[in-house]
Amino acid sequence: MDVHDKLDDLSTLVESARALPMSASCVVNRAQVLDLLDEARSMLPESLAQADGLLADREVIVEQARQEAGDIIARAQQEALALVSREEVYRAALVEAEAVLVEAESEAERMRRETDDYVDAKLANFEVALHKTITAVQKGRDKIHGRHEYDELSSGEDYPLPG
Repeated sequence: MDVHDKLDDLSTLVESARALPMSASCVVNRAQVLDLLDEARSMLPESLAQADGLLADREVIVEQARQEAGDIIARAQQEALALVSREEVYRAALVEAEAVLVEAESEAERMRRETDDYVDAKLANFEVALHKTITAVQKGRDKIHGRHEYDELSSGEDYPLPG
């Protein structure tokens, strides 16, 4: 039995007590009431100790919950900072990648122009050399043709001599 049961017994005793006529008062057995009160009083320290224990446990549990909540919030804040940091790194990497791409395209275009200019200069030199060679070949051929004509004229075969 606990304190509540004893208080219920006391209430039953008072409720079932004989009422005095024309009054709200009743007659109860003093010894029974005092015994029930003593029993309830003797149970109270035990009940109070249990209640104190529960309250102490409650405080410990609440403190643990607060600590866990603080830890969760701290981890969430760290994770948020990490995510923001990663996002900032990602954005910076995108900006840098775009700059590198623009620079690479610019460098590639410059190198293309330089290569085209170099190849054009080499082809122009080759054209000049080739033109000189063609001119020399043409002169050589003309010389050979001239000799053949001279040889033909001097052999007289083509032209009969008067005579």
